[in-house]
Amino acid sequence: QVQLVESGGGLVQAGGSLRLSCAASGRSFSYSAMGWFRQAPGKEREFVVVSNWSGDRTTYADSVKGRFTISRDNAKNTVYLQMNSLKPEDTAVYYCAARRGSSVYTSYSYYDYWGQGTQVTVSS
Repeated sequence: QVQLVESGGGLVQAGGSLRLSCAASGRSFSYSAMGWFRQAPGKEREFVVVSNWSGDRTTYADSVKGRFTISRDNAKNTVYLQMNSLKPEDTAVYYCAARRGSSVYTSYSYYDYWGQGTQVTVSS
């Protein structure tokens, strides 16, 4: 059974940093597109960053560009999200997602597997 398990969320002050991890099991995602999405209360799920397996096709949302960085350890089947200079508007539940295929999309509807989410709260 495929599982994506996120960790690393929490409460942080504005300007601080957090590192999220997403450990995948049940199949290899070495050649799959993966990414991070988030959903704030009362809002639609939005993409944060998506990436292909090698990282040479990575797209960041404008709102996080220059502050967030995605990385992957394909040998460990794990993807990370380093979040720096956090702002209160980054507060949301963050989800890790993966596709069966290698093509990268920013729409959440293309992703086949999802983690349970991890809460990130940024206080002002």
